[in-house]
Amino acid sequence: MTVKTLLCTLAAAAALLTLSAGATAGGGKPVNAGSKNPLSIAVIGDTPYGEEQIAAFPELVDDVNDDPKVRLVLHLGDVKSGSSRCSDERFQTSLRLYETFKDPFVLTPGDNEWTDCHRAAAGGYLPTERLAAVRETFYPQPGRTLGGRPMRVLTQSDEPGFEAFVENQLWMRSQVVFSAVHVVGSRNDLAPWFGSAETEQQRELRLEEYRTRLAADLAWLDRTFATARREGAQGVAIAMQADTFAGSPEGFEEIIERIEDRAREFGGPVLLLQGDTHTYKVDRPLAGAPNVTRIVVEGETADEWLRLRIDPRSDELFSWERERL
Repeated sequence: MTVKTLLCTLAAAAALLTLSAGATAGGGKPVNAGSKNPLSIAVIGDTPYGEEQIAAFPELVDDVNDDPKVRLVLHLGDVKSGSSRCSDERFQTSLRLYETFKDPFVLTPGDNEWTDCHRAAAGGYLPTERLAAVRETFYPQPGRTLGGRPMRVLTQSDEPGFEAFVENQLWMRSQVVFSAVHVVGSRNDLAPWFGSAETEQQRELRLEEYRTRLAADLAWLDRTFATARREGAQGVAIAMQADTFAGSPEGFEEIIERIEDRAREFGGPVLLLQGDTHTYKVDRPLAGAPNVTRIVVEGETADEWLRLRIDPRSDELFSWERERL
């Protein structure tokens, strides 16, 4: 075992101890993993799109910040529209807005901020270069969320072989294990870059990115449910950008199968939170795991958020409602 591998292993072990004992939020406030107190989370996605939504976004932030029950904000990816430039400046605009949330802010990436950046209107970038920029911009301190009161989380980047995956994050609150998993639209990066002009070298780079991230995501899903079983969690909540059930399943088959298998083994309620297709929807899409409820949040808007409630003392662990400004 190399020194680097040993250090990564020790870091991962320390992170697990942190999860079990209770991680620490900003200001030294404890995050009690074993608590049975109710919890409210604000869930958004695919926003802000365009200058109009950028201008309106502070009102949404104020609405969430003014709600004393909300303790965390979860963004399901797409920090910009697919037709706007994927510039560092545009990323910084979204980052500044997200940092105005008073509570911990967790983001799972979307395709608009890297996969689709090959589009001419988006700047004609190499997507993997923009993925590196996304990781640097929105995950400046791996294992620590954004927001006014940042929270410590487990990150896959602490695991040997997955050092790049700072965006795959995991935490436990109110008897629920939460997991952010980097699964995006555009067929999870199987859609060709630059369309018919994609070169063989670009194709190989794209497929290598897809294969590497797929392996990381499957391992992270295994880690998520293993943690839930070990900690005696009542439920699991998984966040990702892609609507994995819209259109062709290409690029998502193994992700869907792994969620179905692990959720069936787990047995408790599992909530799958997705964005991407912009239209609010609630269903149970997995015949082999009827304990999985999926919510697609309303997107491309700055005047709505989803209130997700977790109550370990209730017969219904998860409940939710749409909040409109």
